[in-house]
Amino acid sequence: VQLVESGGGSVQSGGSLRLSCAASGYTYSKYCMAWFRQAPGKEREGVAAIVGDGRAYYADSVKGRFTISQDNAKQTLYLQMNSLKPEDTAMYYCAAAPYCRPLEKNQYNYWGQGTQVTVSS
Repeated sequence: VQLVESGGGSVQSGGSLRLSCAASGYTYSKYCMAWFRQAPGKEREGVAAIVGDGRAYYADSVKGRFTISQDNAKQTLYLQMNSLKPEDTAMYYCAAAPYCRPLEKNQYNYWGQGTQVTVSS
């Protein structure tokens, strides 16, 4: 299983970014897929997840600003991030699991290397 994130970068507060995660090596559509983030000195936290039937789950801190989506044909997961805030600054990771509680990191078997998002005020 391989997960490769892209799309991170630096943006000013209020700006937008779209992260992508290209997946390979497993039956993509049958897995839980999620985005996690980890800021320096903090624990990794769940941001958004999408499960096999298409239901999406979000952390309270990003509801209304972030949207998770996927393209099963391309085996790619996305995270559209709008109205970014400095507190969104973190390394963002893509994760996959055959079964999951959507935003619990211990449920996920496979992880990408991460992509850095930096939001300046």
